[in-house]
Amino acid sequence: MTEIRFSGFGGQGIIRCGLIAGKALALFDNKHSTMTQSFGPEARGSACSSQLVVSDDRVLYPYITIPEILISMSQEAYDKYETELRNDGILIIDKDLVKPKPLRGKIKMYAIPSTRFAEELGNRIFANLVMMGFFTAITKIVSPEAMKKALPGLVPDRFLDLNIKAFDMGYDYGEKILKEKKQRKT
Repeated sequence: MTEIRFSGFGGQGIIRCGLIAGKALALFDNKHSTMTQSFGPEARGSACSSQLVVSDDRVLYPYITIPEILISMSQEAYDKYETELRNDGILIIDKDLVKPKPLRGKIKMYAIPSTRFAEELGNRIFANLVMMGFFTAITKIVSPEAMKKALPGLVPDRFLDLNIKAFDMGYDYGEKILKEKKQRKT
């Protein structure tokens, strides 16, 4: 079982990230998943998160307890949720929007300028799909094919191609980061 928290501020598509990943895993990657969500009363602009529990077997408890993966797309969300991340977890951040403290335990951190990449595509609204591509490459929890198959119905049809392009941009960047890390080890 894997516990994942997507976090950021309202308006970044954080809830949609959980929906896309959950749909991809459950419908196209033969896994079981449940999603819950939380956001402040202000919604747009305040810290929000979607939590995903992923398993090869039926999920018996739908809530996360100690996530092993935290994706943070805003400083407020990072500050709020970082302490809950497992000491050997994976931290994924938007490097332009989150300034992390020194890592604790054996946490592995990966950073991507997802908002900047989305702006290069013409609109920062695609930052969540850039981040989803990066998350997919780094964690290998879900296949890129399943993620792309999950997009129809969860993103507007007229922006489907741009969302796939944003996903691919993040995925390619993640693959590049992993390759560089591997080369540094050898």
